[in-house]
Amino acid sequence: MNQENLVKIRFTLNNQQVETEVLPELTVLEMLRRNFRLTAAKEGCGKGECGACTVILNGQPINSCLKLAASLNPGDEIQTLEGLEKDELMQIVQEAFVSEGAVQCGFCIPGMVLSSYHLLKNVEKPDAHAIKQALSGNICRCTGYMKIEAAVKKASEDRSKARK
Repeated sequence: MNQENLVKIRFTLNNQQVETEVLPELTVLEMLRRNFRLTAAKEGCGKGECGACTVILNGQPINSCLKLAASLNPGDEIQTLEGLEKDELMQIVQEAFVSEGAVQCGFCIPGMVLSSYHLLKNVEKPDAHAIKQALSGNICRCTGYMKIEAAVKKASEDRSKARK
C-alpha cells in the first residue's frame, strides 16, 4: 500500500469521534470492515442493489458499498448494527426477527434489521405499505419477505406495548 495515496478522514462512528487513513477508492463498507473490524455489514452485490451493506449515515440508511470513505466529513455520523446493540428499539427489532422466524442464512439480516430500525425510529405504527417500502432496498434469497415484514410489524406492536 502506497502511504502517499492515503487520505486521512475524521467522522463519528457509533457515537465516537474516529480518525483513520484510507485509500481514495476504498468504500465505507470496506473501511468499516478493514479499519474498524465491524463486520455486520456485508458485501453482497457491490452495486447497491441488495442492501446487505446497509448502514445509517447522518440518520438515513445507505448502501455503504457505494459511498467512498474518503468522502466522509468530520460532521458525518455512521451508525452500524454493532453500535446499536444496547439500543432498546434495536433489541425489540432483533427479538421480533427471531420470534417470527425471519432469519435463515443471516447474510441479509443486518441490513434488514437496520432498515427496519430506521423505519420504526421514524414511524410509530407503520402500515404494510410503509414496511414494504422501507425494506425495498434489501434483498433476501432465503426467507421470502412475509416473515420479515411480520417481524417489523411485531416489533412495532411490541414497542407500543413496552411504552404502556
